[in-house]
Amino acid sequence: MSQDTSPPSNLTKMIGLDLFNVGRLHTILLFCVFFSAIGVVLATHSTRQMAVKRENLLLEKDILDGEWRNLILEESALAEHSRVQSRSVQELDMERPAPDKEVIIKLR
Repeated sequence: MSQDTSPPSNLTKMIGLDLFNVGRLHTILLFCVFFSAIGVVLATHSTRQMAVKRENLLLEKDILDGEWRNLILEESALAEHSRVQSRSVQELDMERPAPDKEVIIKLR
């Protein structure tokens, strides 16, 4: 009987050689599945980030719409004829001209 005196082979090396020599198709398919899984994870993460960003933008839009409505109300209150007239009299000492001093200009 002869005894095998060669050192034991590295198991990882044997598995790697087996995968690349015998199971090439399976190895290629394994890498394809791995990379497609990574792609799905990245696409899902990106989609969720965009959904959160969209929600934040919609909330900001609602806030800005409310502020716009308030500004429109403020503008209409400040532009009232009676307010403009009273401020012109009080602050600028303006007065309405007499009817005989009014000049009407006709445009052609």
